[in-house]
Amino acid sequence: MTTEAPQRNLALDLVRVTEAAALAAARWLGRGDKDAGDGAAVDAMRISFNVIDIDGKVVIGEGEKDRAPMLYNGEELGTKNGPRMDVAVDPVEGTRLLAFGRPNAISVVSIAPRGTMYNPGPAFYMKKLVVGPPARSVIDIDAPVKDNLKNIARALGKDVDDLVVFVLDKPRHRQLIEEIRQARARVQLHTDGDVAGALMAVSPESDVDVMMGTGGTPEGVLAATAIKIVGGEILARLDPQSRAEKDHILKAGMDLNEVLNVDTLIRSDDIFFAATGISGGTFLRGVKFTGKGAITHSMVMRGKTGTIRFIEAHHSFEKLMRISAIKYD
Repeated sequence: MTTEAPQRNLALDLVRVTEAAALAAARWLGRGDKDAGDGAAVDAMRISFNVIDIDGKVVIGEGEKDRAPMLYNGEELGTKNGPRMDVAVDPVEGTRLLAFGRPNAISVVSIAPRGTMYNPGPAFYMKKLVVGPPARSVIDIDAPVKDNLKNIARALGKDVDDLVVFVLDKPRHRQLIEEIRQARARVQLHTDGDVAGALMAVSPESDVDVMMGTGGTPEGVLAATAIKIVGGEILARLDPQSRAEKDHILKAGMDLNEVLNVDTLIRSDDIFFAATGISGGTFLRGVKFTGKGAITHSMVMRGKTGTIRFIEAHHSFEKLMRISAIKYD
């Protein structure tokens, strides 16, 4: 057997990006201004990205180029002295959670080799079903809710009434929530944050067993990176929420009937993922300011090795200000 020389773990570079974004955004916790919090995170993320040795191109960003200075789709990131990578970013996943001081706002980044990350184009919404490794082979996006929950429970060695299902608390999910309750599973409702929900569904440390419902297509692709690394599964189908979105999808030649999975959303194992908590919550603790600095909590993953790290970082603002253009106060 031959061994491969170790390559640079870009996840450890990415976590510096999400830490910087989280530190900048956390100053806006509960201040009611989601745009200001998001803007601070975007600025910090862009500055941090541009010292990483990759030739990056944003596939999942914050809009088209005419919406700059946000991290727009097609924007180039990195020093260009490294591998060509697709980049997915969400500087603040849960801007309303941040603005109103609610749990589970996080900063998220993932990268994959150029051309291997699903490009959602004009598709804003997709129906999703997310589970961890033990249940990855027993789910069917077209099966009745009660059948999926029964199969998931069996795979996890639980009763259905032991299960916790993450669902976004949206009017479109009224029927779904009723079906879950009729199956006697428990429901955990969240106003926002379906990347965090997907991460909870595949994490053995979380109380959540499965995520169901329609959420953002870009968020689905971002989460798929982490889901693939841990060996979980996401089944998804584009689910336009307006006639205009449907027309744009069809005009782009995309198939509304196609069932996407973790391997069609991310077509490589050479992938990296990082997330840092901003407002804290059930999954990642938030930024804690200490007066002279701050403490952050992050998750970082590498696809080739399957390594998952949880990192607690202690930041000294006095030292950071000497070497960084990012403003943390």
